Amino acid sequence: MSNAVLNKMGFKVGDQISHRVTADALIVLVRDKLKNFLLEDFEEAQDEYNEIDNVTDGIIELYDLEHKKRLDSQYVVGYDVKVSKSKTSRDRAKKFVLELEKLLIEL
Repeated sequence: MSNAVLNKMGFKVGDQISHRVTADALIVLVRDKLKNFLLEDFEEAQDEYNEIDNVTDGIIELYDLEHKKRLDSQYVVGYDVKVSKSKTSRDRAKKFVLELEKLLIEL
């Protein structure tokens, strides 16, 4: 695999002390490219983590708001307020489900 990468970069290892030459060539020619490649993957993973973290916070907040509203509507408020809050709950539920679907797709 080492020689395949080196060949792709235009470097051919000869027959003399080939293992040492390969090791040195990996250090000189491949190390920085590999590091940059891994850093790019790491940065993408961090971005994906941050997106999931933001979605998670929003979903938990929606759940908490709906839980509090349910308690109020069950024990405190009248019919008209219940209807209005129900519509808001429906809209939040749609957003909640949509975000969970997106999360499932990304996972």
